[in-house]
Amino acid sequence: MVSKKVIFLGSKPVGYECLAWLIRQQNAMNFEITGVLTQARKEFGSDCDLNELATDNAIPVYMDPDSMPECDILYSVQYHKILKKEHIDKARQVAINLHMAPLPEYRGSNQFSFAIIDKKQEFGTTIHKIDPRIDHGDILFQQRFPIPENCWVDDLYKITFNASVMLLKDTLPALLNEAYQPIPQETLIAQYGTSLHYRNEMTTLKIIDLDWDKEKSERYIRATSMPGFEPPYCIIDGRKIYFSAKH
Repeated sequence: MVSKKVIFLGSKPVGYECLAWLIRQQNAMNFEITGVLTQARKEFGSDCDLNELATDNAIPVYMDPDSMPECDILYSVQYHKILKKEHIDKARQVAINLHMAPLPEYRGSNQFSFAIIDKKQEFGTTIHKIDPRIDHGDILFQQRFPIPENCWVDDLYKITFNASVMLLKDTLPALLNEAYQPIPQETLIAQYGTSLHYRNEMTTLKIIDLDWDKEKSERYIRATSMPGFEPPYCIIDGRKIYFSAKH
């Protein structure tokens, strides 16, 4: 059987962990990673440098989607650019994205925060086809799980991180063998609803109104207290007063 060629696009710790695992599986599962695209700058510390990981394993690193060659499978995990049709078409079999949220409910960014704000009891992670729209392509694989009671955003992120890596691992054989049945997201909207959120929405979400009741205030604080980012706050006499997360 001819070895399938895979181009990996990704960033952040989850992208690093997925790429590291895929590199180790190449011989056993008969595929070859023929290129990596990631952010040019090092992020999240040297332990999550995808450029270095690819170089150490003799995998070519491409600077942008225009320069990458054709492949059988294009696999994106937290890649920072939106792909155009000409980039997607470079994948002869399929171009897919691992989206750390259930679809069609939460497209775009800040999905962990909005799930808590929306009082959702269930979350998930999804592998879907890439099309030129944001997180709209057909669903190939999905894993759903309950959200713990009074969950904080960093805890939901960690749960989803682990579930996402496991979903990639569990579904790789089916992906390589084309043993999947695409499900159009439009067929699920009546059941689950849909939304599209952008990164800049977090600026407004962090502002806690002191007129809110206790439950709403706590919910928004839990939803926006992500370590490494500006904490939620209220404004008193023109000054930001931050809320610290203790849990």
